[in-house]
Amino acid sequence: MLKARSEYSLGLLFGVSAYVFWGLFPLYWPLLKPASPLEIVSHRAVWTLVFCIIVLALLRQLKSTLAIMKHPKKMAGLFATTVLISINWLIYIWATNNGHVVEASLGYYINPLIIIAFGVILLKEKMRQLQWVAVLIATVGVVILTVDYGRLPWVALGLALSWGTYGLVKKQLGLGALEGLAIETMIAFIPYCAYLFFIGSKGEGQFGNGVGLTALLISAGAVTAIPLLLFNGSTTRLPYSTIGLLQYITPTIMFIIGVTVNGEAMPLARWVGFFAIWIALICLGSDLWKSGRASNQGIAQS
Repeated sequence: MLKARSEYSLGLLFGVSAYVFWGLFPLYWPLLKPASPLEIVSHRAVWTLVFCIIVLALLRQLKSTLAIMKHPKKMAGLFATTVLISINWLIYIWATNNGHVVEASLGYYINPLIIIAFGVILLKEKMRQLQWVAVLIATVGVVILTVDYGRLPWVALGLALSWGTYGLVKKQLGLGALEGLAIETMIAFIPYCAYLFFIGSKGEGQFGNGVGLTALLISAGAVTAIPLLLFNGSTTRLPYSTIGLLQYITPTIMFIIGVTVNGEAMPLARWVGFFAIWIALICLGSDLWKSGRASNQGIAQS
């Protein structure tokens, strides 16, 4: 019992740390300016690969990770996830570096609802009553925000759809997060390196323009991989329902940064739209908690 509690506490520490880390990203990416979002993403991919190779080598998992490349079906799936994560990173970094942190936070608030929609449409899963209520309320919230912005919240939808699709494809592949990320960045390595050499040859690249900026660009690899390692440590120790509730830490921190640090505009209609999303997430969290408790009771009785 004591060991189980200790493992749960450690998993909680890892999980909260990972989501707080991700939530603070909007404070980190602007430090890499005047590098463009594409240059930042390119360095992020290149240095993440370097970091992943070092960690996998230390864990003695490099050989088994490279062996995945012998499976054409998995590599086809990983090529798709590479494109999806690149789109997600580009939208996210553009948003955080151009004053759209609040809208980016919306993307990660509605992501669980996008995943539910994928489950119903693509996997033919049945929605529970509270899930239907959550989706309907969230839809109202998105409509209100669309009217307020005068356009579709494309940053939020782009992040939610790219991340939701990424998760769906990755789930089908059944790979570890670190191994998958290593191969994804390996696939992206040549095109991103080519781009970095191209802008470097034209004198437009920021790498080497100051020790501080160069160090920050290199650190993008560790900044990307460390929260992922923490997340991996939490998933093996915590129930799915707890992980599902912890994920709201990230967009909440992002929202606070957008409003308080960046001073992004929040007119009344926008507050109403976000409030509707938060109500929907309370419904979803309640459903997740109930289903998690029911599942645990079923296991205990068996």
